Amino acid sequence: MNFSFDTNTVCLVILSALVLALAGYVVFLHTKLRKFLADKNATSIGDSIANLVGRADTMEKFRSNLEEYLINVESRLKKSVQAVHTVRFNPFRAAGGGGNQSFATAFINESGDGVVISSLYSRDNVSIFGKPLKNHASEYELSGEEKEAIKMAKEKLK
Repeated sequence: MNFSFDTNTVCLVILSALVLALAGYVVFLHTKLRKFLADKNATSIGDSIANLVGRADTMEKFRSNLEEYLINVESRLKKSVQAVHTVRFNPFRAAGGGGNQSFATAFINESGDGVVISSLYSRDNVSIFGKPLKNHASEYELSGEEKEAIKMAKEKLK
């Protein structure tokens, strides 16, 4: 068998192989470019950069809003009740009756503002007292049990 190739056939085969190789390389590069582009609708690197800048601006606005919200929540939290302590006691120890039905409860925030509520229980009546607190103290005279409730609530803030 005698195979003879003319130069036109050899050139055609070489060029066809080269075209197929280049087509494969173009598909490969197109796939790599799609992975590289940040947005599926982006057609160029410029579109991707513009998309990323837009996302960064959105994230910055979100961060700013979140920071403002957290500052607001933090300021409200400082004003809320953060420590509570109750002391139960018997105001009539000498009389021997009643048990520990009376109590003093302190409700304070971070700066020691709040209220102490006391209840004195006897067989005939129940008396309830509320005294405002400012910086862990009251302008009204406090009983020993009320002072203890405030002290224990203050320790819970630490």
